[in-house]
Amino acid sequence: MARGLAEGRLRLRRAALALALAAGLGAGAAPAARRPPVADPVTIDASAPINTFTPEAALGAALDGMGAGDVERVLTPFNIERMRQAGLKRVSYRLRPELGIEAWHWTSEGTWSDPVRRQGYWTGSDDPGHASRVTWGYSLPRRGDTIDNANNEGYSRLDDGDASSFWKSNPYLDRRFTGLAASRPQWIVLSFPKLTRFDAARIRWGQPFARHFLIQYWDGDDGFEEGKQTADDPGRWTTFPNGDVRVTGAPDAAPMRLADHPIASHFIRILMLQSSQSGPPASTDIRDRLGYAVREVGAGVIEPDGRFRDAVRHGRSRFTQTFAQVSSTDPWHRAIDRDLETEQPGLDFVFSSGLTSGGPMMVPVGVWYDTPEDAAAEARYIVRRGWPVSQIELGEEPDGQFIRPEDYADLYLEAARAIRAVDPELRLGGPSMQGPLTGLWPDTGDGAGWARRFVAELKARGGLGELQFFSFERYAFERVCAPAGPLLREQSRRLDRALDRLADEGVPTSIPWVITEYGFSPFAGAAMSQVPSALLAADIVGGFLSHGGSAAYMFGYTPDTPANQKFRCAGYGNMMLWEADDGGRARWPMPLFFAERMMSGDWGAPGEAPHRLYTARSTLADPQGRPYVTAYPLQAPDGRWSVMLVNRDGARAHAVPIALEGGGRRQPLAGGLRVVQYSPAQYAWRERGEASRPSRDLPPVRYELASGRALVLPPMSLTVASEIGAAPGAPSRLR
Repeated sequence: MARGLAEGRLRLRRAALALALAAGLGAGAAPAARRPPVADPVTIDASAPINTFTPEAALGAALDGMGAGDVERVLTPFNIERMRQAGLKRVSYRLRPELGIEAWHWTSEGTWSDPVRRQGYWTGSDDPGHASRVTWGYSLPRRGDTIDNANNEGYSRLDDGDASSFWKSNPYLDRRFTGLAASRPQWIVLSFPKLTRFDAARIRWGQPFARHFLIQYWDGDDGFEEGKQTADDPGRWTTFPNGDVRVTGAPDAAPMRLADHPIASHFIRILMLQSSQSGPPASTDIRDRLGYAVREVGAGVIEPDGRFRDAVRHGRSRFTQTFAQVSSTDPWHRAIDRDLETEQPGLDFVFSSGLTSGGPMMVPVGVWYDTPEDAAAEARYIVRRGWPVSQIELGEEPDGQFIRPEDYADLYLEAARAIRAVDPELRLGGPSMQGPLTGLWPDTGDGAGWARRFVAELKARGGLGELQFFSFERYAFERVCAPAGPLLREQSRRLDRALDRLADEGVPTSIPWVITEYGFSPFAGAAMSQVPSALLAADIVGGFLSHGGSAAYMFGYTPDTPANQKFRCAGYGNMMLWEADDGGRARWPMPLFFAERMMSGDWGAPGEAPHRLYTARSTLADPQGRPYVTAYPLQAPDGRWSVMLVNRDGARAHAVPIALEGGGRRQPLAGGLRVVQYSPAQYAWRERGEASRPSRDLPPVRYELASGRALVLPPMSLTVASEIGAAPGAPSRLR
């Protein structure tokens, strides 16, 4: 998910290079206009459709959390009207608090499990008389992870140097809530960039503590990148010779000798197997006694003089403490823990603002950092308000937070059961995977992917029926500095492979698959504000629907400003339909805006009638076998064809005769064509750091092409060609 603040600036060395990048050309590419088009026929296989969908239901936008004050500043009537011009009538509401290790208060009214102290476990009010324009996340004070996937401003309580704070695991993973024969093991992992020697550890336990635990080291590949390994790295967790520890009385905070001789590793894991189930003396809440709590942890060596030398850095920020990861976190929090830097638009506001154009919305409930009771309350509130909700998505990106898929399956089923008791007709799904092919580090095992193990656990527990749709996110590029053409051509191949892999991993193909948000990259850069972003959107939507996908929601619905997050070479840009001026008003339409408008209004006819999607093939490919041109033929209910074509060739135009093939016959697409075309001729991006703006910002060109004339696709362009007689757009001219 692309989030964060800009860091640093990059100015391109020459204006010519800036123009080349805007056109999707690599440095040194010949000017496209001087090269004649190459013939690249496209053949539509009209024998049988590969998918049937309603464009209004298949195309949507993702609405994300925002910075402090941005709901009022950005979601104004003026901006909402501009956003709606893209023609997207479905919204996927994204849950930023789940990314930031926060509990989401979806309404400002509710109750605490400890109301006197205004703390504990929160349950929102299901009274339909309550309305919230803005809602917030609440940081979890029992946090164990050093980093998160949102603003990343928190820190772990395991090595913060404060013995009064502590990490605690999620009590809802105890067998009293899961219904399993045994509670789920929990773990702590400490990561060390330099190979470090260990023969001792020290744990200052809280309540409850572990009566049986293992202290282990990673025995395998020495590779280390940002504190993470992947499931593909060879190795295993190995228990230290004296690392199998059982505690019969009160826990001891003295250093434990783990081995006679130090063992070198990058990673230390504490695997907790049996809880003391002891809690604070005055507590009457069973959740206080379930799981594990640790106040401070250390690992290192015992010196010859008997002193313990701790290799763990202790501090109250991600920059001053050793990188820590945990298996789960207790959703307990306090009223004072509200995150003042971010906010969510209230569900009431979204439904009443017109953002959904009166259509249904995909609504989330918190799972990993919330409670089943709160999920049920939110469902009751939705039902009582009578809102049109298409689907309820359980959680957000659990795979991206190193969560064991089996643990997530437990909480998923607990939330599902709670919601089912409210309304058995609500359609539930998830898990909104960060990406379709997430590995399993640090919970390595048989090498199976995250999705395979999640689905397998649901099935083993008889809960696969609660997965009524499968959702994931799609951000195409981690690195955004390479030439756009090869990147675009490769992403189509990668998306196909990812979807095939998910099916192979057992994700049911009989249920809808949804991309709940898609975009160029998790890291902002200039390419997001250039023509290739329009082409990518078309290829993701067309490719996903061609694989049988149900719906895809673009990220960047709200007006935004240019940023640079990670790669200086990427320049400044952002995923956005509109670039905002200094006052937050939508001012400059972006390539993504025109792409979405072409898909919703030209490729697919407005309305609720189903359209049939077919396959098509072109003839020319690059040396790696990747087609330069992709084509997505759509047949409207009245039988007329509309073909979306993407030319990912940054150097050449392609002349594209379109033919129909089926039933042993082949014939050209009959009659004239109404053409809508968007390319660098309409748009260019001027790189000026945070002040970057479009230097040319024209709408797509529209014209009619007489029968028998060649359809020419400019370099790095998006085209929709429809049989004349389809619903007209803007006035056209005949060529």
